[in-house]
Amino acid sequence: MKPTRIFVLFILILLRGMSLRADEGMWLPMLVSKYNVGAMQQMGLKLSAEQIYSVNQACIKDAIISLDHGGCTGSIISAKGLLITNHHCGYDDIAGQSSVNNDFLTNGFWAMRPEEELPLAGKTVSFLIRMEDVTARVLADVTAGMEEGERGQLIQKASDKLIEETETNSGYEVSVESMFEGNEYYMFVYETFNDIRMVAAPPSSIGKFGGDTDNWMWPRHTGDFCLLRVYSGAEGKPAEYSKNNLPYDPKYFLPVSLAGVKEGDFSMILGYPGATDRYLTSYGIDEKLTQSNPADIKAKWAKMEVMKKYRDTDDATRIAYASDYAYLANFWKKSLQESKALRRLNVSADKKNTEDDFENWVSLDTLRKAKYGNVISDFKTLYKSAADSRANEAKVYIEELLMGARILFIAFQTGELAGRFDSADFNEMVDLNRVRAEKFYKTFNPALEKELLTNMLDLYSENVAAAYIPECYSAIRKKFKGNTARYVDYIFDNSIFASKASLDEYLDHPKKKTLEKDPAYVAANSFIASYMIARLSQMIEEDKFSAARRNYLAGLREMNPGTVFYPDANSTMRLTYGTVKSYKPADGLNADYFTTLKGVMEKEDPTNEEFIVSPKLKELYRNKDFGPYSVNGIMPVCFLTTHDITGGNSGSPVINANGELIGLAFDGNSEAMSSDIKFDVELQRTICVDIRYVLFIIDKFAGAGYLVDEMKVVK
Repeated sequence: MKPTRIFVLFILILLRGMSLRADEGMWLPMLVSKYNVGAMQQMGLKLSAEQIYSVNQACIKDAIISLDHGGCTGSIISAKGLLITNHHCGYDDIAGQSSVNNDFLTNGFWAMRPEEELPLAGKTVSFLIRMEDVTARVLADVTAGMEEGERGQLIQKASDKLIEETETNSGYEVSVESMFEGNEYYMFVYETFNDIRMVAAPPSSIGKFGGDTDNWMWPRHTGDFCLLRVYSGAEGKPAEYSKNNLPYDPKYFLPVSLAGVKEGDFSMILGYPGATDRYLTSYGIDEKLTQSNPADIKAKWAKMEVMKKYRDTDDATRIAYASDYAYLANFWKKSLQESKALRRLNVSADKKNTEDDFENWVSLDTLRKAKYGNVISDFKTLYKSAADSRANEAKVYIEELLMGARILFIAFQTGELAGRFDSADFNEMVDLNRVRAEKFYKTFNPALEKELLTNMLDLYSENVAAAYIPECYSAIRKKFKGNTARYVDYIFDNSIFASKASLDEYLDHPKKKTLEKDPAYVAANSFIASYMIARLSQMIEEDKFSAARRNYLAGLREMNPGTVFYPDANSTMRLTYGTVKSYKPADGLNADYFTTLKGVMEKEDPTNEEFIVSPKLKELYRNKDFGPYSVNGIMPVCFLTTHDITGGNSGSPVINANGELIGLAFDGNSEAMSSDIKFDVELQRTICVDIRYVLFIIDKFAGAGYLVDEMKVVK
């Protein structure tokens, strides 16, 4: 019997809805009891949902922290506020505390006594107190068919009221976050501490072993961890730094397991994933492949080339630009590998199939046609308009230029004074800029900055549409005969921002005209004007785009009533669960689920800074002096899981079925770098450093066993 079109469509939709695997998903912890705990327990979890997330009792979520309001994740592992996260999450802090004479990046740092712990100015650690579904209140006055502008105002008003009510007299920070493209809203309540101190960091030869070469790759042999400590006031509440503050007494801390892992073991991760775009359309993927990613790759590589040239010849510059270079290298490679994976896995075609199913489903019902009939055609029109305007591409280049060319960045920052000369807080703003300058020029190499700005200006003019070429290029053509290097020399010779001394002198006697005529300020404003042109091009269609995304997701959920959807990551706490598992990266290749210290020795290359091995580590390896952390004389280093993570999850604790820490998530694998857009159940893997390797480095390598004694180690 030949099946009807409706029956075939129903089967296709059902099968697609069932394709969501337990390993996929960034789940809101408050909903674990409703949607996930049963499956998790079937996979081996020994805990209840209340032991993972609760507002009534101490639980695992109370040990999970967000670093710097969403930069990375960490977890509390002792009753004295000891915090563990990734080495690369603390990299900026380690570099900031380093100097040529005290090079903690190269040599590592170990505080052997509490008074040796180093305060980290500006560092914050946030604990989630609770989350709450506030959709009904936020959308109470929103009606169908309402203009997007009015809708947004009503949502903002309701959100602000909720925040004000909750923050009043609580001492907490509150945010209201959109989920499912504005179909739902959740409130998050945090307690934030800002007396954070650096306790320990291995040398980069361990914490960054493999460097950029191994980044996003497996097998991996990186001891990617560092230790911080949270301090509080006498009452256990957040307090500004003081020698009198006490180590924070947490509501809960994670026990540390020595049991290790084997293939098939259940594990879970709680953390703060930054951003995913799992419901991106095929049109969005095409834009990413043809404009956004190529621009990002070119711009970051141009900056990296200049930085590397100067870093390789001078230790002070290497340290000063270490964090910037590491950031660029990480995300340059991510964009590069993401584009390769999107093409290799044909993700656009997969998304197109979903869009075709959606349009077929809409076409079968009059009410659906009225509600969702224009969604896909709107996407097609909007993305074509964006591609024709090339605004996204221009934005990427401008952001990379202004963030990369430091003289323009500080000119832009200080430029806020121009509109404040008559304001009551003007002197306060001047003082703020003095503080900024003090930190800024500690890591400023004029020769490097000149070459970087010259290259970025040339790259911009060669790759960006004429509509977004700033006015400063007119000066380059006319006054400097098209010679960009001469224009950059002119900026550095005449700008108050070329050195700390000249900026300090200006701030002693600030004049509006001096600022407005400054060549670096003029150039920065020129690019800001082009940025606004690009943004205005986008804003014209933004309301339609927001409505299309919201309606598309609402329709997908309605089309698949048997599927539990999870919202895109947005730097709020999420839970992901899966198993320890090997994978097959390519035809003829099988990747085991773990690596060992033997692999570190096999990768050693004394001529390459990325693969240098410490003599102390080699000695421990030769003598098999691994303490209680090895298995049958073998020292584990890293392992793989099937967890669903992204940027922001770095440093997230990997937790076993008993709720014990077994490792730290620190990377994903290149073969599945399209994962922010589509999770691939066969290829997606999370790369984790084994907690046993961490303890081995702390205890046997560094001789800081007192830190291990502070933890609750479970055998």
